[in-house]
Amino acid sequence: AMANRAHVELVLGQIAREAKADDRLAVFLIGHGSFDGEEYKMNVPGPDIRASDFAAWLNRVPSRRQLVVDMTSASGGIVSALERPDRAVISATKSGSEKNLTVFPRYWVDALRDESADTYKNHVISALEAFRYAERRTAQFYESGKRLATEHPEIAGGERGSLLASQFPLVNLSAQGPANPAKAKLLAHKQELESKIDELKLKKATIPEADYRNELAALLLDLART
Repeated sequence: AMANRAHVELVLGQIAREAKADDRLAVFLIGHGSFDGEEYKMNVPGPDIRASDFAAWLNRVPSRRQLVVDMTSASGGIVSALERPDRAVISATKSGSEKNLTVFPRYWVDALRDESADTYKNHVISALEAFRYAERRTAQFYESGKRLATEHPEIAGGERGSLLASQFPLVNLSAQGPANPAKAKLLAHKQELESKIDELKLKKATIPEADYRNELAALLLDLART
């Protein structure tokens, strides 16, 4: 059943009270959205949920790493309200003017259960990998039917947005097989090192070149050993 505005606010309020800074928050929006040229709204029973509502509720959550995937029609209209340095925002459309029903959601769900989405072959499907999978399948849907594409999925923030999405794991494929504590420990350390490397890349412009190279070399050596 589709939740109303009060219910969504209640749930996100509870998360804001319970979440910690080191937690990851992922929010997926599926349904129908609209854009009047000024403001995006997600259409729900009763009062609609405005982009500014989502922004206010999410900003109260202390989790530093956040992912919002808005898969509704006109979802590109929510991006400007939600963009933040530590929040990856994915939309099914490139703007609020793409108002047709979206097919992106079905392929996003497929990405989370299809091992071929793990293009980096590290046993984890990240938000970036899921996005690329769903983006490709969405384009193929329109091409195969010789239809005019009415949606163009995007990650906000360009290169930085893509980097944030690559740091956000969604599915751990290794956890789906037989338990192997030693392997699990190594995989966890590998993922931790990869995350540190990504974070270092984000800081490259703010630290001396020599320090950057030394830190990167140390992390890459540890990663190679692992």
